[in-house]
Amino acid sequence: MSSSSSSFAIWGSVALGYAPMIDRQHQVTATRLTVFPLRPDLRLDAAELIAALAAAWPEGGKTVVLNAVSESLLADLLKTPAPKNLLIELPAFMATDSAQAESLAGVRQRGGKLVLKGRPLQAVAAELQPCFGHSLLDLDEERGGDGNPPWPGCPKLVSGVRSSSDIEEAFKRNATAVMGWPMQGSYEAPAGAPAKVEMQSDLQVIVQLMAQVDQGEDSDKIERTLQRDPTLAFKLLRYMNSAAFGLPVEVSSFKHAIMLLGYARLKRWLALLLATASKDHSMRPIMFGALRRGLLMEELAKGMSESEMRDEMFICGLFSLLDHMLKQPFSKLLESIPMPERVRQALVDESGPYQPYLELVRAIEHESAFDYRSAADQLMLGAQEINDCVMRALAKAAQLE
Repeated sequence: MSSSSSSFAIWGSVALGYAPMIDRQHQVTATRLTVFPLRPDLRLDAAELIAALAAAWPEGGKTVVLNAVSESLLADLLKTPAPKNLLIELPAFMATDSAQAESLAGVRQRGGKLVLKGRPLQAVAAELQPCFGHSLLDLDEERGGDGNPPWPGCPKLVSGVRSSSDIEEAFKRNATAVMGWPMQGSYEAPAGAPAKVEMQSDLQVIVQLMAQVDQGEDSDKIERTLQRDPTLAFKLLRYMNSAAFGLPVEVSSFKHAIMLLGYARLKRWLALLLATASKDHSMRPIMFGALRRGLLMEELAKGMSESEMRDEMFICGLFSLLDHMLKQPFSKLLESIPMPERVRQALVDESGPYQPYLELVRAIEHESAFDYRSAADQLMLGAQEINDCVMRALAKAAQLE
């Protein structure tokens, strides 16, 4: 994202939410961004919104699905040229409204693609069907219907999923992809699950490295541990040298990283590695969420005076989904993974200075305007500040991936 991205005034007038679009292989193929006007009477600028989205997701890059919760904004968006990687959700009642036929024809002529949201009560005109690349149903709405697409060959998406079982159910009902999250709340082991869950060997290496860094062990000894898994060493160096983190020189070795960053800063890189290193394909959406939580918490912490607190906020966001990733409750994870005390308070006790920020991040993930307002009010943060942080975090995450 460009440095001028925070100048988009529209972010001061809306609440934002985001969620991944997940395909049958559990790959995240797009980000869904939900935009709620903070005042229903406010006329939002469609061209400015598209420009703001293009700054975060440049054409030719990652796909973004826009869920704009405003009929007037949607009507204006239909008339506004948009990048090809931007898909706009359009409620079924607008898709079948003759007053929108001319605008829809314009979308088709420009080569744009829409997502038909909801079950249409009457057929979408045949000449307008090519405007729509997908149909989208909420999970509850989908459960109550016959599961067929509105016309043959229209791929079906399902939104509103909140668990891995929701996701699998949607795929069994012939969804092409789903939008939502596979986790809700803290991890709870299913009945009959083994008391001890074996951690992948590569994750065990990262946990050992974190313990060694936490104890201030010699850099040669730490490097020998990392050399047990060359793939991890490569990934760690790739992260460190990514544009998203802007280090002044290229990091050429783990020893160089320790010299350049110091042990305190190195912890954040190992935390990032731990939160994104699982080889379990079903964990991809959770890793997608963990990376964005860490980056968003870090962005929200930029006004804090202590750099240590900024690093801890990053780790707090990253680790907040570690229980789902490693299939162990946080109380158990603390036995093996070193965690700063203020991070422990947020994740285990649901208290401390970072907890309100974590609640805000969860509200944004759940695409809830009510929870967004409540969490923002508690932190005394304005929409402009929060949304600038959201967009910077999402753009940085896309760069890292």
